Amino acid sequence: MVVGITGVFRSERNETHSPGWVNIDQQTSHRRVRGDLQRDNVKGRPLELQRPLPTPMTPEAMPYWDGLKEGKLMIPQCNACGKAFFFPRIICPHCHSRDVGWIQASGKGKLYSFQIAHRSLNPNFKVEAPYILAMVELDEGPRIMSNLINIEPDPSVIKCDMPVEVVFEKQTDEVT
Repeated sequence: MVVGITGVFRSERNETHSPGWVNIDQQTSHRRVRGDLQRDNVKGRPLELQRPLPTPMTPEAMPYWDGLKEGKLMIPQCNACGKAFFFPRIICPHCHSRDVGWIQASGKGKLYSFQIAHRSLNPNFKVEAPYILAMVELDEGPRIMSNLINIEPDPSVIKCDMPVEVVFEKQTDEVT
């Protein structure tokens, strides 16, 4: 998700995929793990992270991060108007109520928009290019920025409104 979000979405289309976005039907197929604190198999030491970790993790966003650690996509929902929203905050952006709770999102949605990045503009991002930046509209309503993985980074393959589903990548022992 994520990118600012470490949850990652994959496509539901049944197509041949290069490492990147994953087809939901090919859930067991190979997935390139990006962003993990990987181990050097020869020397057994940790390799560097491929993206910066979010700091600070604010108290109002902790249910989101705690949910990711448990493999759940948690999003805030207003108890007054019933609307879900993202990014986490203490006031509902729809009705301005402070009565905000958390729900577990289905993790399903559709691709709202995307961009194929052929190089990183930030040297702290070590993710191999090209990669796909995605705006995903969750079934619950909010839009969330993330990466699309296990799909060829080709505009003729990626289509807006295609169904996607969340997958989780462990960044460190504390951050997923």
